[in-house]
Amino acid sequence: MVGDEARVVQAFCTWLEERGWHTRLEVEHVDVVADRGNQCLYAEAKGRTAAMGLDVDTLYGQLLRRMPADLVGTAVFAVVVPDSAVKTAARVPARVRELLGLEIKWRR
Repeated sequence: MVGDEARVVQAFCTWLEERGWHTRLEVEHVDVVADRGNQCLYAEAKGRTAAMGLDVDTLYGQLLRRMPADLVGTAVFAVVVPDSAVKTAARVPARVRELLGLEIKWRR
């Protein structure tokens, strides 16, 4: 299923909603924005693609450009990828992801 981003987004939203999050899609070009109480999450997603490495790099760039600067350090930012792309997404050093409050979430 190359190019199945909508499926990945829907699976991630379902997972969040089962845990009490309220999700919204395509908010100011961000794939998923979710809130639960005073917690806020911004996520960019990619499905399986023919050029996964390039597409994951693009995914990070999209998320970094769309991060509200005033929420860095308080909000959670996530890249959501299929399990086959987790190694690719983890190429960004853990310390950099930690500083940005960025997590890797994956969906099958």
